[in-house]
Amino acid sequence: MTENAELTQLMTPPQAPVDAHGDWPAVEAALGTPLPEDYKHLVETYGWGEFCDYLNLRTPFGTSRHNGLAWQSGTPSGTAERDRERYPYPLHPAPGGLLIWGTTIDADRLCWLTTGTAENWPVVVWSSEGRYETHPMGAAGFVEAWTRGRVDSRLLADMEPGPAPWFNAFRPRDHRCLRLTEGPLAHDRRLAILRDALTPTADRGTWRSAQGDSGQDHFATVGTDWLLTYDMSHPHQIRISFPPEDGPAARRRLFAAVRRMRCEVTRISASDGVPLPAWDTVVGEDTRT
Repeated sequence: MTENAELTQLMTPPQAPVDAHGDWPAVEAALGTPLPEDYKHLVETYGWGEFCDYLNLRTPFGTSRHNGLAWQSGTPSGTAERDRERYPYPLHPAPGGLLIWGTTIDADRLCWLTTGTAENWPVVVWSSEGRYETHPMGAAGFVEAWTRGRVDSRLLADMEPGPAPWFNAFRPRDHRCLRLTEGPLAHDRRLAILRDALTPTADRGTWRSAQGDSGQDHFATVGTDWLLTYDMSHPHQIRISFPPEDGPAARRRLFAAVRRMRCEVTRISASDGVPLPAWDTVVGEDTRT
């Protein structure tokens, strides 16, 4: 079984991948090099987005300045000696240069070392601190191995144990934060009610302080692609992001859940924390995950 087939069995691709299709020959002509077939299939299957809230897959399509293949925004500067010290690998389009196909939330870059044929390009992790390590596998194999905890890396964080791996497409989303009254129920009971009201859901990770008095529960709705965080802060709050067209449905289901939790909404705010007089206030967000 190929890495791409194993990955799709492990992680369901989005129904509508973002920036996933385009003119591959034109892309390769502009870059001056063929691209690996496993990467093309990875792009066409998942599109622009993020694996497990950590590895970002870039595609050569679309118009966002945050997407695309490149060695790095900007150009090395200074003396040639200093540049060689800072950049031990050449940079594309130099022969054998590094070509970025992904990043991480820690600003590390995932690159190919473009030596030999494209199908044999290894992956180089170029850390935000300027350190490097090479992995003898392609992009799809690297993503599949990392999500299974099989990448031995000194530079990257490990996949969080517990939740099944997931992929979030980068697409426009609206964000709302609902601050709630405490109500009579314990946190765990409120969380169970919230998830039941939005079922089916999938885990996206949990965090608790050492004292257990603060933390967050992250999960997503299956099918509707709403991303939620239930925060134990006092007062506690629910944060949700959703495709703009799902606004009425998200509001209806979330407010019904709050009533079942025996709480009341005391404040609604947008992604920037600015309070809104109502859920459906137009704030011109159009932000991406």
